[in-house]
Amino acid sequence: MKKLMIAVAATVAMSTSSAWAQTVLRMSHNAAPGNPKAEASLKFAELVAQKTGGRVKVEVGGSAQFGDDAESITNLRLGTLAFSANSQGTTSSVVPEFGLLGLPFLFRDLEHAYKVVDGPVGDKLGEYADKKGLVLLALWDNGIRQVSNNTRPIAKPDDLAGIKLRTPPDPMTLDIFKSLGANPAPLAFSELYIALQQGVFDGQENPLMNIYSSKLFEVQKYISLTGHKYESTPLLASKMIFSTLSKDDQKAVREAAVEAGKLNRDMSLAADADLRKKLADAGVQFNTVDQAPFVAKTKPVYDQWAAKYPDMVKLIVTEAAK
Repeated sequence: MKKLMIAVAATVAMSTSSAWAQTVLRMSHNAAPGNPKAEASLKFAELVAQKTGGRVKVEVGGSAQFGDDAESITNLRLGTLAFSANSQGTTSSVVPEFGLLGLPFLFRDLEHAYKVVDGPVGDKLGEYADKKGLVLLALWDNGIRQVSNNTRPIAKPDDLAGIKLRTPPDPMTLDIFKSLGANPAPLAFSELYIALQQGVFDGQENPLMNIYSSKLFEVQKYISLTGHKYESTPLLASKMIFSTLSKDDQKAVREAAVEAGKLNRDMSLAADADLRKKLADAGVQFNTVDQAPFVAKTKPVYDQWAAKYPDMVKLIVTEAAK
C-alpha cells in the first residue's frame, strides 16, 4: 500500500502557491504524431486545462512513451496513470465486452459505427468498465480496418492461407483471421514496423490512417480493402484517480473527452480518401474485394462470441440493425 501511495503521488503532482493548486495528470497513447488519436489527445489536454481554469493539467505521452497499451491499462487500474487513449483489443483483455465492437463486417461505415457506440451500447460498456476500475470517458475512433501484406493481394479468403499476420492482442481479431485461414499472432503496435521490416510477419491489419502515420507502407507491398472490422479507441480514466477530482472537474474532463473525440472522428472520416492517394503514390498496390465470401466465412465468429456474451452481442447486433 505504501508503494502504491508513492506511485500515485508521482502521477498526481501538485504544485501549490498561495492562490491555487494545480493537478498534473499523465495520459498515454501509442500513436505517432499526426495520427487522429495523437491530435485528439493534445486537444483533450488543451480542453481540460481550459475547462478547469488551469486546475488540471494533462501531460500527454504519445508513441507509447508512458508505456504501451497493455502497460497503460494496468497502470490505470493501479492508479499510477490517469488517462489512456487505449486500443479496443487491449481494453478487451480486461473488459471483454469491448471486443464485441469488432464483430466482423458489423458496420457499413464509420458514421454507422458512431451511431451505435454513442447509444445504449456505449452506456453498457461504461458500466462494465466501471466494475474493473476504469472510467469510460468517450469512445474515440480507430477506423475500419484493412489488410496489408508482402505476399500477394488478398481478393478472396483463400488468399490469406499461410500468411503470417500480425494482429492486436485482441481475441476477436484472432478469431476472425483464423476463420479466414490466415496464420495470425498478436504483437504490440509499437513493435510492428520492425517486425514487418525483418519479415517476422508477412502482413498486418489496420485502418489506412495508422498504416500511413506509422509508415507501415514503407515495409508493405499490398493493401487489400477488406473492411473486415471496426475498431474504437476507448478513452479511459483511472477510477482511482478520477474519483479524487472535484465534481466540477470530473464534468469538465468528460466534456473535454467528447469534444476532443469530435476532432478525432472528423480526422478519421477525412482520412481514407486522402490517404489512399498518398499511399498509392508511395508505391503501395491497392485492391478491392467482394466482401460476400469473407462474410460467409466469418459467420461462426458471431456464434462463438454470442455463446460467451449473449446479452451484449444481442444488444450490439440489434442496435447496428436499426
